[in-house]
Amino acid sequence: MLRLEARLATGKFHKRQSVCSLDQNETPPRKSMRPTLRLLDDDLITQIIAEARDLLCRLGVEIHNPSILSLLAEHGAQVEEIHSTARLTPDMIDRTLATVPRTFKLYDVLGNETHDFRDEHVYFTPGSAAVHILDNQTGELRKPTTYDYIRYVKLTSSLRHIASQSTALIPADVHERISDSYRLYLSFLYGEKPVVTGAFTIEGFEIMKDLQIAVRGSEQALRAKPLTIFSCCPTAPLKWSDVTSQNLVDCARWSIPVELISMPLSGLVAPVTLVGSLVQQTAENLSGVVISQLVNPGHAILYGGSPAIFDVRFETTPMGAIETMMLDCANSEIGKRLGMPTQGYIALSDAKQLDAQAGLETGMGAALAALSGINSISGPGMLDFESAQSLEKLVVDNEICGMSFRLLRGIEPREDFPALPLFEELRREKNLIIADHTRRYLREQITFPGAVIERANLSRWEAGGKRTLRERAAQEVERLLKAYTPSRLPEETKGELKRLMTAEARRHGMDALP
Repeated sequence: MLRLEARLATGKFHKRQSVCSLDQNETPPRKSMRPTLRLLDDDLITQIIAEARDLLCRLGVEIHNPSILSLLAEHGAQVEEIHSTARLTPDMIDRTLATVPRTFKLYDVLGNETHDFRDEHVYFTPGSAAVHILDNQTGELRKPTTYDYIRYVKLTSSLRHIASQSTALIPADVHERISDSYRLYLSFLYGEKPVVTGAFTIEGFEIMKDLQIAVRGSEQALRAKPLTIFSCCPTAPLKWSDVTSQNLVDCARWSIPVELISMPLSGLVAPVTLVGSLVQQTAENLSGVVISQLVNPGHAILYGGSPAIFDVRFETTPMGAIETMMLDCANSEIGKRLGMPTQGYIALSDAKQLDAQAGLETGMGAALAALSGINSISGPGMLDFESAQSLEKLVVDNEICGMSFRLLRGIEPREDFPALPLFEELRREKNLIIADHTRRYLREQITFPGAVIERANLSRWEAGGKRTLRERAAQEVERLLKAYTPSRLPEETKGELKRLMTAEARRHGMDALP
C-alpha cells in the first residue's frame, strides 16, 4: 500500500498501466526476513552489564577453591581468603572478554562438523541429568537404568531435529561415583552425535577426558575437534563451589568447550524482578568467563543458564513459566552483546506426564528460544522441573523443534510474482495439486511432521484405532529403535572405551558393568 501511495503521488506509472498492473520489473528481488524476538533494548542491556561488573568489582564472587583464588589474586583481584571472596577489576574483565571466542564448532564421534555456534544458528539438545524417567508402560516416574539410557541414545541418534546428545539420564544401577563417566561412555558407544555433559566430581573429569581422547585418538585431535560441551554451574548468588570451579579450570586446560549455567531463582536467591535476576546471572557468568580465560585465553564458551522464577505457592522452580522463558531469552541477548554464542535451558515442561501442559510449555519455549537466536537450546524430553526424561516426549519435542526451524526460515517469494499466471492456472484447473509450481516448492514450503502429530480427519483417526498422543509417541519410539543403526565408531575404539570404563568401575568396587 505504501508503494502504491508513493506512485500515485509522483505519477510514476506507465501510460497503459492501471493500479492493478504495476510494473513487475520495478519490484526488487526479496529475501526472507528471519523472524526475531527482542525483550531488552540496547540501553537496558548496557546498564545490566554495567551493574553486573560493579557487583563483581565491589561485592566480589565467592570461590571455594584456593588455587583459583590464588590465580585471580595473581592477576590483580583483591582476595579475602577468610571469606573465600575475590573482587575482580574492570581491567581483568575487559582483558578476558577480549579473548573469549565469538564462535566455535563441535564435531561428532567420527570427526564430522555438526555445530557452528555463530550468529543466529540454532541447535536443540535434550535436557540433562534427569534422575527419573517416565515409564510409558506404567505411566509412573521411576529411576532409570542402563537399559533406559541405551534406548535413549539409540532414539536420539535418529531424531533429525536434535543435533546432539546430552547425558540425559542418570542410571541408578551403577555406583554414583562413576555415573558421570558411565553416561558419557554409553553415549560414545551407541551414538555418533556430540554430547552435552558435565561432571559432578573433580576426579570424574579425568576419566571423562580420557574417554574423549580414546574416541579422537590423541590429545591434539581432541583440541582440534571437540566432541563435548561441559556444563559448569555457579551457585546462586555469586558463588562457585570447589567442584564446579575446578571443572571449569580443567575444561579450559584441555580446551573442552563449556556452557556457563548460571541458575538464579527470582524471588528466592535472586531479586524477584526479572532485571535484577539478569544482573545476577550476568555477574555469575562473567565470573566464569574471567576464570576460564585466565587459565586458557581463547577457551570456547557458551554464555548460558538455567534461570527460573520461584513459585512461593508450591516452593518450586517452574521451567515452564513464561517469566523463566523470558529470562532465558533476555540472557541470550546479553551474551550476544558480550560477543559470545549462547545457551539456555528452555523448551521443556514441569508436567509429570505427556499431556497438554507438556506440549504448551515446550512448544512455547522452543519457539521463543528459536526466535531469540539462542544457539544451543537444552530441554527437549524433560519433565518435572528438569528432573525427569521421557522418550515419548522426546519424539514429540523433535517435531516441535522441526516446526521452530520452519518458523525461522520465514516467508519469501518463490516464483510468486507475477501472480497472474498461477491464478489463471488455478481458475482453469480448479486446483494446483499437480501444478509445476506446487511440485517444485511443496516440501520446501510445507513441513510434514511424523506420525506422532495427528492430522487425519475424524473418520480416518477412528479407523486407525483412535490412538492418543501418548500411544502414537510410544509406537514411534519403538519404530525408531527397531530401525537403529549401530555407531560406526571403529571396534578397536569401542574396545578401548570398554577397557577404560571397566577399570574405572572396578576402582569403585564394581566387578562388572551392567
